[in-house]
Amino acid sequence: MTERRFTVGRDGAVATVGLAGPGGKAVMDEAFFAELAQTFAELDADDAVRAVVLAGAGKHFSYGLDLAAAAQTFAPLRAATHAGARQELLALIRRWQAALDVVASLRKPTVAAVTGWCIGGGVDLAVACDVRIASADAVFSVREAKVGIVADLGSLQRLVGVIGDGHLRELALTGDDVDAARAAQIGLVNHVHPTAEEARAAAAELAARMAANSPLVLRGIKDVLDAERGPRVEAGLRYTAVWNSAFLLSDDLDEAMLAFLERRPPEFTGR
Repeated sequence: MTERRFTVGRDGAVATVGLAGPGGKAVMDEAFFAELAQTFAELDADDAVRAVVLAGAGKHFSYGLDLAAAAQTFAPLRAATHAGARQELLALIRRWQAALDVVASLRKPTVAAVTGWCIGGGVDLAVACDVRIASADAVFSVREAKVGIVADLGSLQRLVGVIGDGHLRELALTGDDVDAARAAQIGLVNHVHPTAEEARAAAAELAARMAANSPLVLRGIKDVLDAERGPRVEAGLRYTAVWNSAFLLSDDLDEAMLAFLERRPPEFTGR
């Protein structure tokens, strides 16, 4: 039986999706993205569900991309010299982007309950939700610059409308960690609660208040709000995918992967 990457629970009209990850680890692999799209497509089609809470199934929300698995995926593409490898990489990036788009385009309100670490792809996923609530121990990082990658799953496009251009550039260009208090200060999260349990409970309570409203109106509100953002985000995602399909497989990416395995700071050369 295929190992599940998510858990789904129901409490009245609110569904809670837990990010279990492979082996219960809070990371994202190919199967994660496929199941993410399937899970949220099913929730979108279920009329009994009127709001969704997204939370880490364990202590942490998400460490982002499974770098060990990604290194194995990228290796044959890195070795290839033909255009087909770049087309394959482009298709891979677009497929992963599409999985997060299923979350962002859900016709029902979504609340991310962020606890512990929320790194890289975890931030992409959290910002694909309508609202973010955090526990005091939450730590956010648009970490991709530190691992030789231009963030390509939505944070660069969606965060500008959440925290503004200046804060986005600081987070993306440094890859720095941001604690929950700072995240609240810049608008990355709406509320901070002392513990993980309280943050998850608050997210569920907020989702229930949303679910009490007309589902038709909720759908309309999201549709209206996305009328401007949607085309802008899609254009940015497409451009980023093309950019990364050309430049992602670099010496700097190899160095970042090796440094990660050797647990040392990378030494980038810009090549």
